[in-house]
Amino acid sequence: MIKKSIDNKLICIIPARGGSKRIPRKNIRDFLGKPIIAYSIEVALKSNLFDEVVVSTDDEEIASIAIKYGASVPFLRSKKNSDDYATTADVINEVLLEYKKSGKEFEYFCCLYPTAPLVIVEKIKEAFDILKTNIFDSVLPVVKFSYPIQRALYVDDDLVKMIAPENLNKRSQDLPETYHDCGQFYFMKTEIFLKQKELFVEKSTSLVISEMEVQDIDNEDDWEIAELKYKILNKLS
Repeated sequence: MIKKSIDNKLICIIPARGGSKRIPRKNIRDFLGKPIIAYSIEVALKSNLFDEVVVSTDDEEIASIAIKYGASVPFLRSKKNSDDYATTADVINEVLLEYKKSGKEFEYFCCLYPTAPLVIVEKIKEAFDILKTNIFDSVLPVVKFSYPIQRALYVDDDLVKMIAPENLNKRSQDLPETYHDCGQFYFMKTEIFLKQKELFVEKSTSLVISEMEVQDIDNEDDWEIAELKYKILNKLS
């Protein structure tokens, strides 16, 4: 039985489902010498922020690797939250409720994705420092779009068209900067999440990350770029 304690303030939840359509076994594929999920586990542990670092998975092999690198896997994910339609919020909710059943609750949680090898301890800590100010309910890292999205194009019957033609002759510097979610982690107040069941809420704020520290990994090219960035950032040959 896990005893409830007022010291249990932070939990890091790493969602790592076994199925992966675009890159098979993506969450435990070798990334420069070790399973990619190991980087997320290690950065969470090195931050010394968390009372628990837990991996939510439906896969025995992932669970074994997660435990090897220092994470907890107190239970396997339910079938309901293991299919292609389960959201990250569904998974987080399941973990928080399972811990609550055992008498352990947390004031804050960090959802850290298993394929985020470029995340560093300092950014995790910086995000939590922002959240602790109590001004915001959620903090997420974002990266600036390299090109103004207000001048985005689309193709219709082989014809190139502007989504917002009114921006055709506007100078780039006159358009507001825009950002997108890095897809690395979310830091949030547990109470707010359990009420809204959403990671992006009204009082969400951002932590701006450089493009060099971010790489979405959805295909083989992405994987190679992520490895290259990691080598450069860590001065590896």
